[in-house]
Amino acid sequence: MRRSLALAVAGFAALLGMGLVLAAQTSGPGHRLPFTAVILGVQALSVLTWTMAFRPPALMTVAGVGAVAAIAADTVAVRSDPARLMPLVQVLLVGLVAAVVGQFVRRADRAQVLESLRGTMLIVAGSVAFPTMIVLTRIPMGTQVITVCLAAAGVALAVARITDAFVAWPRLAPQVPRGAVGVVGGAMIGTMVSAFLGSYLVTPFTPTRAAIMGLVAAVVAVLADLAVGFAEAGREMAGEPTPGWAIQHIQGPLTGFALAAPAAYVLCKLVL
Repeated sequence: MRRSLALAVAGFAALLGMGLVLAAQTSGPGHRLPFTAVILGVQALSVLTWTMAFRPPALMTVAGVGAVAAIAADTVAVRSDPARLMPLVQVLLVGLVAAVVGQFVRRADRAQVLESLRGTMLIVAGSVAFPTMIVLTRIPMGTQVITVCLAAAGVALAVARITDAFVAWPRLAPQVPRGAVGVVGGAMIGTMVSAFLGSYLVTPFTPTRAAIMGLVAAVVAVLADLAVGFAEAGREMAGEPTPGWAIQHIQGPLTGFALAAPAAYVLCKLVL
């Protein structure tokens, strides 16, 4: 990977993480529209990116289901009373069923449903995962959890990509321009940043608790980013069509944040 491209992806990850953390601070009772608008924008970019990357059968149907699921998830995340995760799970299940059923309509699409199931699940589940942060802002300490976990994830993704721009060593696979130093170093620095933030947050936060939460979020994010790189390499080796270079490289950080969001919710319930 070209050094300038790796640095650009690192900048994208850092800006996305910073934007989500800062937008979460604007959310409050009766004032959730700005944060919801930011989440909706990230969802739209994610659905477009994943749809063009995986190109599932009945592409427009799956993309439409992903968009509708994103809007429905945002709505129930804001309006559900009390704030909980189960309404989002229900939206996810309905969206997955609708996407798969839509792929069975045409005979040509029917034959590829099983092969494309992973991509279909990511498109729908990823769009529903981001509103987990809206639910978090509605529960005690949730906004602080977003700050700790997404800051750790953003720093981990950015540091891993920056390290790979200069020292992609040792290579994890010949076909993937990623190195173990970047992955491990990114997770470690992300954890350190979360511990630093935890020392400034109020009880029940402590540097130790924040470090645990940051470590999990950072590891989830960098491993998701790495998995996308392996999936892209696998598609190229199989001779499948690949998306444009922009979509090909931003889907890693988007997937990392999509998985870090529900991880933050689970950590909030378990650790705090």
